[in-house]
Amino acid sequence: MPAKKVLLVQADRQFSRVVAEMLTFEGFEVLQEFHGDNVQYQVSHYQPDLVILDVLLPGHCGLALCRELRREYNGQLLFLSSKASDIDQVLGLEVGADAYVVKPVALRVLLAKIKAMFRWQYQQQTAMPAQEVCCGELTLCRTSRQVHLYRQALELTGQEFDLLWLLASRAGEVQDRNVIYQLVAGRDYDGLDRSIDVRVSRLRKKLHDDLKRPFRIKTVRGQGYLLVPDAWN
Repeated sequence: MPAKKVLLVQADRQFSRVVAEMLTFEGFEVLQEFHGDNVQYQVSHYQPDLVILDVLLPGHCGLALCRELRREYNGQLLFLSSKASDIDQVLGLEVGADAYVVKPVALRVLLAKIKAMFRWQYQQQTAMPAQEVCCGELTLCRTSRQVHLYRQALELTGQEFDLLWLLASRAGEVQDRNVIYQLVAGRDYDGLDRSIDVRVSRLRKKLHDDLKRPFRIKTVRGQGYLLVPDAWN
């Protein structure tokens, strides 16, 4: 199996070198980039399996860059940044990141997070056979990972697709929050993590749901989320 390719984008060159050496030792193929303006070109030509972005980058804001990348890039995307506030982390997830890790971080913790992301991706790709789900005018194809609503293609991140697939394939059934975290995020719900809530909010926007009174993806207080099967006509 070919080595997983990682595009490491960090403004701190010394820190980047240490992380790159650790990843290379662990069998990853690593390309380092230090300037925000070059990232889109590198993603297009290098085609990494994982992009590790800093928020503060010369030439380009990491948050804006992530949003731009997500227009075409469907691989894993991780923010590795010293900006540690809850707002920064929520923004990072809202613009399309799959995870957000705050610096300083122990290298072994960072490595474990990266391996967990790839392990989760593998489990999602192999857990269920290829198939299609339809709820009225909403259709999802697992093989191509494409979503259409009223015959219009929607642009979703990898984890947005997995979350929507889980809800749509079990339409009409309340999905427990703990189950969602285990199947979509690859970890247990700790009572504080808001990443799934952020992804549900992003999905509602893309699916033209009412953000104040959702009628397509409903929140079931104290339990989780429910995709309404007859709300897509």
